Amino acid sequence: MTKMISLCLLLTCFMICAGFAPIKTYNIGDVVDDFSLKNVNNTMVSMNSYPDAKGFIIVFTCNHCPFAKKYEDRLKGFQKKYGKKGFQLIAISSNDAIAVPEDNFEAMRERAKNKKYNFPYLYDSTQEIAKAFHAVKTPHAFIVANENGKYILKYSGGIDDNAAEPDKAEHHYVDETVIALLEGKPLTVTKTNSVGCSMKWFK
Repeated sequence: MTKMISLCLLLTCFMICAGFAPIKTYNIGDVVDDFSLKNVNNTMVSMNSYPDAKGFIIVFTCNHCPFAKKYEDRLKGFQKKYGKKGFQLIAISSNDAIAVPEDNFEAMRERAKNKKYNFPYLYDSTQEIAKAFHAVKTPHAFIVANENGKYILKYSGGIDDNAAEPDKAEHHYVDETVIALLEGKPLTVTKTNSVGCSMKWFK
């Protein structure tokens, strides 16, 4: 057993020294590290770019996925409703743009312009941020609250339970989470299954 532990420690040390340190990952209740990613307007955006924010609606999405397209107007609606109340929406695309050229940075810029996005649309070129959040679908939503200067992960999962017909959704997970946080109420749901296209990881 002692030899096994020593071997594991040696392997971990080797990975760190060689630049293969494990990516930090988050669970509900964890402190989320800030990140800095390139926006479609060529500026760098981070959570610290919004020092007065009470929290963030972070949605991993993309250009090509039919499910992601169905939620575009809802994302704009979140920013319109909650941005002025302190919850900023940040959209992130992490897909392998070689595997899916429609998701490359130039295409992201065009879509943001054509669809008149009212929120930043960031490019996760290394996929490290998607891996840290355990993002598995597009779209996949995460709610982060600012608690005394620390970003705490509060929710992970679907935006609501009806991609095709928003008016018929019975559960509005993002709305319900943000409203509860703004009103200081306990969360009844912190994790659901995200429904959409699978994340396109580098091969």
